[in-house]
Amino acid sequence: MKVLLGLLLVLLLALQYRLWFGDGSLQEVWRLREQARASQAEVQRLSMRNQALAAEVADLKSGLEAIEERARAELGMIDKDETFYQFVLEQSVRSRPLASPDNQAESVDP
Repeated sequence: MKVLLGLLLVLLLALQYRLWFGDGSLQEVWRLREQARASQAEVQRLSMRNQALAAEVADLKSGLEAIEERARAELGMIDKDETFYQFVLEQSVRSRPLASPDNQAESVDP
């Protein structure tokens, strides 16, 4: 009887070890669930990005407004009846820090 009880105890310990630390253990299941959650979040982020890109492609295929907007923003293009103005700061103005309201009164020379 003691041998059978000892054998059952060893078997119970072996099964407990496998449950907690072996293949398919609770730790591994928890780790795989966390990986699945992270993967689902990444898939959701990428699917939203794909939807935005598909909408942009459809917009570019359907009308000239999107193409014109992109050309203006990325290439600096203007229409033929428009005038382009570019303001360039002088070197001395660029290197000088902007005056705060407190310093403006002091920096004005009469």
